[in-house]
Amino acid sequence: MKKETKLGGQLKKIVQEGKLVSDDIVTELLKKRFKDRKLSEQGFMLDGYPRTKTQAEILDGILKNTKQSIDFVLNMEASLPVIIQRLGGRRVCRKCGAVFHVQNKPPQKEGVCDVCGGELYQRPDDNEATIKTRMEVYTKNTNPVVDYYKKQKKLLNVDANQESILLRDELIKVFDEHEKNNKNKVKR
Repeated sequence: MKKETKLGGQLKKIVQEGKLVSDDIVTELLKKRFKDRKLSEQGFMLDGYPRTKTQAEILDGILKNTKQSIDFVLNMEASLPVIIQRLGGRRVCRKCGAVFHVQNKPPQKEGVCDVCGGELYQRPDDNEATIKTRMEVYTKNTNPVVDYYKKQKKLLNVDANQESILLRDELIKVFDEHEKNNKNKVKR
């Protein structure tokens, strides 16, 4: 979207309407990205994907073809009021893309980016009505994904209602534990 490509324009419209991007578009993007061998060497993290069971199955197929796999899936559970507060307060720099929040991470000067001095704005999809629509669609489509990874014993639920510092600390603990367990597996 930032590069204002034809595909980026299509994605921008979909996102602004609070809808989900089609599986076909996302699948093509993933296939291109997972051809990069650095991912298997360095690891990767997907944020907000897969959002449907079909996408999870497609992702497993793509990863199998590239001899990669998912170690675990974090299910960040937050209540609707918390999500509305967080997304509704988000502000983004038009120039560099830095992200701020009116309460949780305000800029030093209102409406001005601390990083580059650019103008901060509220994304058109960060209003309460669009957020509610997005969350209804998300919940309907995501519950089967949660079940899918739960059956694979890869699901880790995390309370995302907690303050960002506490959530950060919990996530660091999860990643550190995972890294420690993987090192132990390699040593055997």
